[in-house]
Amino acid sequence: MAVLKRMSRKSIEALPSGHYWAVPHAPFPLDGGNGHDEVFPGAHCISDGKWVTFYKDGEEVWACNALYAAAHFDFVPIPANRSATVD
Repeated sequence: MAVLKRMSRKSIEALPSGHYWAVPHAPFPLDGGNGHDEVFPGAHCISDGKWVTFYKDGEEVWACNALYAAAHFDFVPIPANRSATVD
């Protein structure tokens, strides 16, 4: 008799407050209309721990909640002593 195992879900936590360089995860067919195209191939972003705003060339291009961002993008912290104009 086959035994079904429960699949464990990866725990995702909201992106903490800070400045980051964001890169979208590998494209997913449903992501196109979700703002990922605006962020590709990468963008500067600022998180307040609840909301994340993405910028390119100093202009806001997209925003989402910090939990969604953590699940769909990879982030590299931008040190406080480094210019945030990496986009």
